[in-house]
Amino acid sequence: MMRDRLKVAAAQYPVGEPATMAEWREKAADWVARGAATGADLLVFPEYGAIEVAATFGSAIASDLQQTLSAVASVADEMDAFYAELARRHGVHILAPSGPVRRTDGRFVNAARLLTPTGRMGTQEKLIMTPFERDWGIAPGQPLRVFDTALGRIGIAICYDSEFPLLVRAQAEAGAELVLIPSCTEFVSGYRRVRTAARARALENQIATVQSPTVGEALWSPAVDQNAGAAGVFVPPDAKLSMTGTLAEGQLNEPGWVSAEIDFSALRELRNSGEMRNAADWALQPGAQPLAQEVEVVDLTS
Repeated sequence: MMRDRLKVAAAQYPVGEPATMAEWREKAADWVARGAATGADLLVFPEYGAIEVAATFGSAIASDLQQTLSAVASVADEMDAFYAELARRHGVHILAPSGPVRRTDGRFVNAARLLTPTGRMGTQEKLIMTPFERDWGIAPGQPLRVFDTALGRIGIAICYDSEFPLLVRAQAEAGAELVLIPSCTEFVSGYRRVRTAARARALENQIATVQSPTVGEALWSPAVDQNAGAAGVFVPPDAKLSMTGTLAEGQLNEPGWVSAEIDFSALRELRNSGEMRNAADWALQPGAQPLAQEVEVVDLTS
């Protein structure tokens, strides 16, 4: 169960072009410090935000897609360790920018790491690849997970995964009251698809969702050269909670943090006695089946 009230901050994150890992660490530290200064308990970074470290390997590697994937994967552990230190330093939970990770069989997957102030880390891999990722050679990840944290039980649906209702439904049935949606979309149309999915998943499961996008141009990169989006914190529209269902939303393509406090006690009350009973009535659909058994629960509380 989530805390009764929780403040979250979602990054509208510009993909940079750091010359060195020291420059990248300086940027990451500054972003986390500014996110923590909002008073948030949880900071959410976007999908493929990790790709920017490819620039530290020089233009020959950074301009080649396959070499970019290999280069970023080679420093994934170093990046995880630095975000873990930032989580400890600021006393916040961090969903770090996702990026390519190389599995033992040589395949790349797109993985997002959830880090706690106590040094625990959980990984959610993206399950369903976009056509672009298939062309890149990114493989479908597994399994679908939820994470028990000091804040409560949290799910992660990376970008395109959020557009498939059964994935987030399974996480909700497994007890997730908050689903984080890191995204990376080239055009406003892509951003709008993910935003629509984030709002729909909040509505049908009567939970909260948080979207964090990459923004701006990174013309040096063949992977994330164009980025469009705005961060948002969403709940079901209901007179007892929010008339619009949008607790906070940023300006399109403007770098910065977007934060909001989520009242999970009100969300729980809404599921029991709100205007509608979407979560409970899901089972009334033809073909609806229990899904919680498809989800692995990872304990990050110790």
